[in-house]
Amino acid sequence: MHLAFEHVSKLYGPVIGLNDFCCRIGPGITGLFGSNGAGKSTMMKLASGQLRPSQGRVMIGEHSAWSTAAKRNLGYSPDTDSFYESMTGRAFVTTMTRLYGYSARESRERAEKAIADVGMTDRADRKIAGCSHGMRQRIKLAQAMVHDPAVLLLDEPMTGIDPGGRREFKQLLERLAGEGKAVLVSTHILDEIEDLADQILMVARGRLVASGTINDIRNLIADEPFSVEIVAEPARQLAAALMAFGVVLSVAIRGDTLTVRTTNQMEFFGQLGKIGAEGNIAIRKLEVLDAGAEAVFGYLAGGRGA
Repeated sequence: MHLAFEHVSKLYGPVIGLNDFCCRIGPGITGLFGSNGAGKSTMMKLASGQLRPSQGRVMIGEHSAWSTAAKRNLGYSPDTDSFYESMTGRAFVTTMTRLYGYSARESRERAEKAIADVGMTDRADRKIAGCSHGMRQRIKLAQAMVHDPAVLLLDEPMTGIDPGGRREFKQLLERLAGEGKAVLVSTHILDEIEDLADQILMVARGRLVASGTINDIRNLIADEPFSVEIVAEPARQLAAALMAFGVVLSVAIRGDTLTVRTTNQMEFFGQLGKIGAEGNIAIRKLEVLDAGAEAVFGYLAGGRGA
């Protein structure tokens, strides 16, 4: 099953929350990335049927996201905490399962499975008021999973989770994706999803500025300037050779370390490889400084995403 945005716009009076947004999210893990205020929360609320679009359609399978039929196939973990604080985690998840319409027995069984899946079995009898933020995140995820939905919307799910917990979350989400579920993970911290998501949607000012794998997105700016740090011996000889490259904009030297500003990745690395193969200069270390997803997004949001 898929989640689709078809030319969706959402207006809040004169303010545009989402502007002609189009995407199709299928099975697998999709990361939704953007800074605060970029439109992620609006997109999540439209996908979960909390808001109706001003224009366009939001569809879960063949059904409008606003419809009851769509919600049967949807699990949602919001970024806000809205709990009955006096309840235990187990009671909360079981109650939410009952609200889906399951019998008392099946609700207990489903709740126990979901609680185990998120690693909360031994802590589920604590009152939610006394739970840490990470534990509350796990409880939210458990209630989103109890009815085995085809589409999961997880809004900032890893906030407050320790590194060990993040590894467990990653394994769980990968298992769910392997079962054919469409998992949409929203975050404003790209490190959380760069190694997790199969696809990434980058949003800025209510628009989709890029989509695809992080390598696909990097290729969009292959000809844009980027920085490379190189440790080499002799460094000055390499600097002189690099400055002869037509694509190199500048070279800064600090001891045996060069910081190179260049364009055209394919040509630059091709020529650098030839220098290394000649054997006159030893290249000890090579690191692209701004090829991470954050840097890519910064360019797209500030330039092509404008």
